[in-house]
Amino acid sequence: MRLVVLLVLSILSGASSAAPAPVIVLNVNGVIGPATADYFHRGLKRAEKDGAQLLVLQVDTPGGLDTSMRAIIKDILASPIPVAVYVAPSGARAASAGTYILYASHIAAMAPATNLGAATPVQIGGFGGEPGKDKGGNDKPGDTDAGKDAQSKDGQRKDAAEKPKDVPESGDTMTRKMTHDAAAYIRGLAQLRGRNVEWAERAVNEAVSLPASEAVKMHVADLIASDLADLLAKIDGRTFEIQARKLTLNTKDATSVRIEPDWRSQLLAVITDPSVAYILMLLGVYGLLFELYNPGLVLPGVVGAICLLTGLYALQTLPINYAGLGLIIVGIGFIVAELFVTSYGALGVGGVIAFVLGSVMLIDTDVPGYSLPWSLIAIFAIASALFFLTVVGMAVRASKRPVVSGREELIGARGEVIQEADGEWWARVHSETWKVKSAVPLHRGQRIRVNTIDGLVLNVEPESPPR
Repeated sequence: MRLVVLLVLSILSGASSAAPAPVIVLNVNGVIGPATADYFHRGLKRAEKDGAQLLVLQVDTPGGLDTSMRAIIKDILASPIPVAVYVAPSGARAASAGTYILYASHIAAMAPATNLGAATPVQIGGFGGEPGKDKGGNDKPGDTDAGKDAQSKDGQRKDAAEKPKDVPESGDTMTRKMTHDAAAYIRGLAQLRGRNVEWAERAVNEAVSLPASEAVKMHVADLIASDLADLLAKIDGRTFEIQARKLTLNTKDATSVRIEPDWRSQLLAVITDPSVAYILMLLGVYGLLFELYNPGLVLPGVVGAICLLTGLYALQTLPINYAGLGLIIVGIGFIVAELFVTSYGALGVGGVIAFVLGSVMLIDTDVPGYSLPWSLIAIFAIASALFFLTVVGMAVRASKRPVVSGREELIGARGEVIQEADGEWWARVHSETWKVKSAVPLHRGQRIRVNTIDGLVLNVEPESPPR
């Protein structure tokens, strides 16, 4: 029995030691932003900690922010384990930023009926026109067919016609700088992974795209896999040299562990949505203003401070235009100043205009999913205008009302003499007993009217001739 038990234990131990290391699977579905970069970074750390042999990033994205894309690519290039980018399921895409990430991966796989490409940088601030065209729609120097043929052996394009140095730069210069930078970036990734360099540059310069079958033929992607199991079976046995050591994949029978975004990643995804960040910032500002107008309520101040800080944190991770943010703050300041300064509406109207312009300029990119909807801007602009009109209207109506309290309210008030004591007269005015004096004699029960106030003594005169 002892021999049998030892034999069984040795068999189980051998089987356990022979079990392949797990494969970690992350899923990115949507725009690539700060939350995506954080999710990938944490997932990669988890894969390292668990001793995974491979990390699979399943993507379906229209693109995203340049800073977030580069953060993901830096993590891939520094990863101690291979990273496979898998464009799936069927019908998915790896457009724009997704194409760069696929080029940076150790393994580039695509499901049937998927596509990638259109990697031209999205223009920021409204510079330029379509790729390869100037503002008038004409071919730019160096982007003509002749220019495309004038390539050096190292893949770098030469302009067919160089612009003279004394010619002023056009408004399209910023777009060309961004495009050339992006082309050099993806070219470096293609050379590092041994993928199609020429097509990578065309994806940036001409915004071309490819379906999965053609991507494999043109050595843009490595393989087509119908699902995750098919992918793991096809890459089984591949060898990679990473950080001066060789790694051979044993993925055919490996266990795949899918890691979903945790609460932190989900919260970051919510608050870094431009619309949510915009709303949080405005709620924070209005909450603090309401607390300042009504000291001691506490709740508006607490909620306002939390919303404002959360909104500002989200905005600092987004590509914001600080001129737009400044206009929003100035606009709110003008609206508030209207409550204290008599400008006959000039400050209020100017504040609403500045608020709307700042909101339009706030998010400094046209990346899909990272723009403020006009409907949201209109809602807050109308709400601010209504607030301004309501408060100003109430202030105007209040200024026209007669004074109902304080020393000023007593001037002209009427009362009745009630008694004389020790040569001093006392009268009842507004249900209060006051010492009064008059230039003419008074008597009990006489109706009087207040002329002036001298300390705590009212100067009065009879309302009717004395009896």
